Amino acid sequence: MHVLFLPKWYPGRKDPQLGDFLRKQAMATAAFIRMSVVHVESYAAGEHVAREQLSETDGLWELVLRYPANTSQWTAYRKAVNAVRYWMAATRGWHRVVQERGRPDLIHAYILVRPVLFARWIRFRHRTPYLISEQSSEYLDGTFAAKSALFKFINRRSFRKASAITAVSNWLGDQLVRLDLCARYDVVPNVVPGLDRPLPPPGTPGDLLMVADLVDKTKNVSGVLRALHAARTAEPRLRLTIIGDGPDRRMLVDLAKELELGDRVRFLGRMPNAEVLDHMGRTFAVIVNSYVETFSVVTGEALAQGKPVIATRCGGPIAFIKPVNGMLIGPGDDTALADAMIDLTRNAGRYDPAAIRNSVASDFSPAAVGSAFHAIYERILTHGN
Repeated sequence: MHVLFLPKWYPGRKDPQLGDFLRKQAMATAAFIRMSVVHVESYAAGEHVAREQLSETDGLWELVLRYPANTSQWTAYRKAVNAVRYWMAATRGWHRVVQERGRPDLIHAYILVRPVLFARWIRFRHRTPYLISEQSSEYLDGTFAAKSALFKFINRRSFRKASAITAVSNWLGDQLVRLDLCARYDVVPNVVPGLDRPLPPPGTPGDLLMVADLVDKTKNVSGVLRALHAARTAEPRLRLTIIGDGPDRRMLVDLAKELELGDRVRFLGRMPNAEVLDHMGRTFAVIVNSYVETFSVVTGEALAQGKPVIATRCGGPIAFIKPVNGMLIGPGDDTALADAMIDLTRNAGRYDPAAIRNSVASDFSPAAVGSAFHAIYERILTHGN
């Protein structure tokens, strides 16, 4: 079986974290089948980059194709030109896959819109079936609902032409059904990294870690800073490390100064996943304070390292968090978060690292995720859906 994986997000030179969870799914599935990845990305004028880049890791064949991004101020023109350039690059990728790897039996298009439209075109031209996988939070935060009627029509048609739909959680899948994008779906979770690492010892109570893109309207990092400010008098051991970067970093650094948090907060910027896991191994607990999460890889990563998690009831974390491994609070509730920081720190002994890891080990391993996708691929190619 040969499957072509077409992701919208994928780790690249600009952001090694973007879509890393998609790459881990592809690598997990490549243990079962022949998997070819074609990822198309843009580059800015003046950048000196290779138009094509090929690599192979643990049986996963990965081809990156790049096109020069048009930066016109005329939105419609810019989008049209970049869509054509994307299409031309994707077509080059398709021909190279066919020539070097053989014609795919199935296309796995990951996240709308461009990869799915290209998969629909290949289905029309070559009768190659495709499935859609979704992880985008735009179906949960109102972004999709605010789109035009034409955009929604095109997307619904794309969903209905697919041979199968997968979502990363029931929370997201149920919303796809409510939006009339599909009638049924399969849940395939993300791979939780770090399960193969030695289990680290418990960290120092009060040492907290947050790993997030610094986009405050989604991740609510400012709420964590406010909660830390409120809790620091009652629990002076509290310290916070933040890994990640984004457009709101300057605002958040300024807020930390305004709240006089001083050396209680460190901003470390973006890091490769291996370094993130190293930091998790040394911390006491992890905070996920998002308004919306379709899955929350960070929650799974922390639990895999035996670390308790304070998370909001924002979607994905609900499937992970139990009394044995952490605490759930309401989204946007700074007071509840401050109380949870204090409670977790003062009752550190009730959280056993081995029990925390065991709470995620069986369902989120590479073998479990790869096997789940393999079964769906076989079902499509055998029964058509």
